[in-house]
Amino acid sequence: MAVGPDTPITQLAGVGEARAKKLTKLGLAQAADLLTYYPRDYEDRRKIYTLREAPVGQRVCVAAMAAEHPRKARIRQGLELVQLKVVDHTGALHLTFFNQGYVEKALRAGEEYIFFGTVEEQGRRRAMVNPIFERADSQSFTGRIMPIYRLTAGISNHLMASLIRQVLPCADSLADTLPQRIRQEQGLASTQFAVQNIHFPADEEALELARKRLTFEELFYFSVGLSFLKGRREGECSGCSILPRPLEEFRALLPFELTQAQRRVMEEMAADMAAGRPMNRLVQGDVGSGKTVVAAYAAWLTVKNGHQAALMAPTEVLAEQHARSLSSLLSPAGVQVALLTGSMGAAEKKRVRTALASGDIDFVVGTHALISDGVEFRDLALMVADEQHRFGVAQRAALAAKGDRPPHVLVMSATPIPRTLALIVYGDLDISVIDQLPPGRTPVETFVVREDKRQRMYGFVRKQVQEGRQVYIICPAVEERSEEELALAAREGASPPMDLKAVKTYAVQLQEQVFPNLKVDFLHGRMKSREKEAVMAAFHRGDTQVLVSTTVVEVGVDVPNASLIIVENADRFGLSQLHQLRGRVGRGRHQSYCVLITATRNPESMARLRTLASTTDGFKIAEEDLKARGPGDFFGNRQHGLPQMKIADLAGDMRLLNLAQEAAKQLLEEDPELSAPEDRPVLERVRQLFAATPDIFN
Repeated sequence: MAVGPDTPITQLAGVGEARAKKLTKLGLAQAADLLTYYPRDYEDRRKIYTLREAPVGQRVCVAAMAAEHPRKARIRQGLELVQLKVVDHTGALHLTFFNQGYVEKALRAGEEYIFFGTVEEQGRRRAMVNPIFERADSQSFTGRIMPIYRLTAGISNHLMASLIRQVLPCADSLADTLPQRIRQEQGLASTQFAVQNIHFPADEEALELARKRLTFEELFYFSVGLSFLKGRREGECSGCSILPRPLEEFRALLPFELTQAQRRVMEEMAADMAAGRPMNRLVQGDVGSGKTVVAAYAAWLTVKNGHQAALMAPTEVLAEQHARSLSSLLSPAGVQVALLTGSMGAAEKKRVRTALASGDIDFVVGTHALISDGVEFRDLALMVADEQHRFGVAQRAALAAKGDRPPHVLVMSATPIPRTLALIVYGDLDISVIDQLPPGRTPVETFVVREDKRQRMYGFVRKQVQEGRQVYIICPAVEERSEEELALAAREGASPPMDLKAVKTYAVQLQEQVFPNLKVDFLHGRMKSREKEAVMAAFHRGDTQVLVSTTVVEVGVDVPNASLIIVENADRFGLSQLHQLRGRVGRGRHQSYCVLITATRNPESMARLRTLASTTDGFKIAEEDLKARGPGDFFGNRQHGLPQMKIADLAGDMRLLNLAQEAAKQLLEEDPELSAPEDRPVLERVRQLFAATPDIFN
C-alpha cells in the first residue's frame, strides 16, 4: 500500500488499536504528523566495536555471533528472562533480556548480529541488558546516526523509528512553502532533504543543514504570525481610555513602601491604559516581588474612572486569597470587591451576577466561573489573569468578550522566563519585569541533601513543627508503579525506574511510622476540586502540620506559617519548577528553608541542584534551565495559547531567530496581506500554525 501524508497511522505496519491510542497521546494521527515529530536527540551508532575494545558504561554497538540457543526462564509472575552468550574473536559477552520472550526465537545460534546497549562488567565477565539487535547483514538501526524521540508508555524508540521510516517516502510529496527568494538568501536546504535528514541524517553536515532549514522555517512562520497578532492589537483603537491619577493617591492606601520596580511597572501600565487602545501587558515578577499590588493599582485606576475590573485565578483557594487581600486593601478607597467561584451556592452566585450586571460590584475575583454563561458586566474595562501559562489565550479572549469593547488585559506570571523566550511565548503582549523584592523578605536557605541524611531531615521537620511552623513535602509521583508498568518498562528496553516517592503511600508511611504525633495529609492533581480545596484550606488554617503533595502546590495559596519545603527526588524536576516550589515558603516573618533530596550520582544533575542552592534570582535560574532542558520545561503541557515549538531551541537559536524575524518583517513590508501568489502558501501555513489562537486574522 502506498503511504501518503494523509494515511492514518492505523494503516502502518506494527500499529494496532492499542498502539494507535498511545500514539494519539503524542499528537500522532496520520503520516504527516510523524514526519514533523522531530527527534529530541541523536545517538551515534556508526562505530562497531569488538567485544574486548567496547568501552564499559557507554551505549555502543558490538558485532558478535550467537554462541548458543537463547534460554528462557520464568522467575516469578510478571518476570521472565532470556539469556545467552555471544562471541567474537576477542572474547564473550553475556546477554540478558527482561520480559522479551520473542528473543528466544529471534536469535539463532551461529548467526552474526549487531548488538547496541551498555557494556557492564560483572566480576570477570562482560554483560549487556536488553540490547537492541539486528542481523549484521541487514542493519537499519545500528551503524548509523540514530534519532531518539520523545515517547510515552508502551511506545519504544525502536517502534517510533520504524514508523517514521515507513512514512519517510511521503517527504517527496511535501510542498516547499517558503518563498524561493528567502530560501536562496538564507542558503536553506529543500523541505524534502530537511525532513529526511532530520530523522535519519547521512552525516553531521546533513543533520546541521536539515536542522537549520526546519528551525528557520518554524521561527519565520512564528514571527509572521506574531506580526499579525500585534497588527490586530494595534488596529484596536476602541479601547476604553483610563485617565491617570497621582500614584501617591494609591500609595496612601498601602501599609508599606513600593519598590522602584513596582513604581516603574505601574507607570508603564498607566501609560498603556490612557493610550486609547487596549493594554496587553505581561507582568513578570519573581515569587514575592509584589505583583498583586501592581494588579490592585490597575483595578483601582479602572474603578476610579467609573469602570469595572475582573481578576481570574487558577484555583478557588487562590481566588479566595486574592479576594480577601484586595478587599482589605481597596475597600477603604470605596472599591467594592467580590468573589465568584464554581463551588459557591446558587443563591450567592446569583446575587454576585446580578450585582455585576448592575454595576454594584466594581472588582470581581474568581476562577473559570467568570467566563461561564450568565456572567454579565455593566462595564468591564480591565481583565487581570494570574499565572498566564495556566490559562490559554482562548480563556483570556472569552473573558475579554464579556465587555462591550475590548478591555485592558494585564497578565501576571511568577514563572521567571528569560526575555528571549518571553518574546516568543508572549509575542502578542508587552512585557514588564518586577526585578526587585520588597525590603524585609528573608531569602530562603536552600540545601542539597543525600539519602543518608534522611533521618536528620525528619528531625528538622519535628523541630520546625515544635516551633509552631508547618512543612510541605513534594513528591514526583502520585502512586507507586505497578508490577505491570515495571514489566512494560523492561519490555520496552527502559532502565529500571528509580525509587520515586509517591504521594499517597509516602503520606501514610510518614503518618504511621515517622510522624505518628503530627497531622499529616496529602494532595495531588487527580483529587476532585472540592477535596483539593478542603485539604489546602486545612493547611492554611494550620490544622495540618505536614502536607505531602505533588507539584499541584507550585502555584497556590499563601501559607505564611509554612517555613520548610522538602522536595523528594529533586533531580527529577526542572530548576524553574524547583524555584517555584521554593517560593511556597518564606512568605512570613520566620526564617524558611528548602531541602532538595536526591540519590543521583549524575554530576550534571548535582551541578543543576547546586545552582538552585547558590542563588534566589529566578531569572538567572531560568536562563540555566533553558540551557539545560530547553523551553519545554517552562510550560510542559500547559496551554499558553500560542503554537508550541517543535524544533527551535530558544537558548541556542537566537541568531536564526533574528534572521527569521528580519525576513518576516521584510516580507510583510513588501506584501502586508500576503496576497501575492508566491506568498499565499506562507499565509496558509501561518493559519495552520496559529489555528488555536482566536481571531488572529480578524
